[in-house]
Amino acid sequence: MTKKILCAVDGTEHSKRAIETAAEMAKALDSGLVLLVVDQVTFDGRSAPVHKLGVEEAKTILDAANGVAASVGFVNSGLAAVAGRDVARAILNYAEEHAVDHIVVGTGDKGVATRLVVGSVSHDLVVRAHCSVTVAR
Repeated sequence: MTKKILCAVDGTEHSKRAIETAAEMAKALDSGLVLLVVDQVTFDGRSAPVHKLGVEEAKTILDAANGVAASVGFVNSGLAAVAGRDVARAILNYAEEHAVDHIVVGTGDKGVATRLVVGSVSHDLVVRAHCSVTVAR
């Protein structure tokens, strides 16, 4: 039985489809829904860590995601933000620490070469997750 669904969001159109899917699932299953944004951290070796989003941008993305969930009839979504170098690992750590039963994520239109060089968060989640993962298109 699915009690808690986690939807990873990043402010893209692909993310919007994932939110709609997750909200519809949560409504149908009478489950909780947490919307999670990961602020990716990079290091260049000579300076302090650099956050891709920052606190304000992460809040903006979560507020918009919450609005999308509400537009399909799911209210009271949990909102969470974490920072991490590896986006997929940050999502998985959150899911494991918070007893998430199901993860929903969107997927981008990366080409084969791009996926080989930078990887795919959705692929990493499917391969490494401790729970079921839905990839919304």
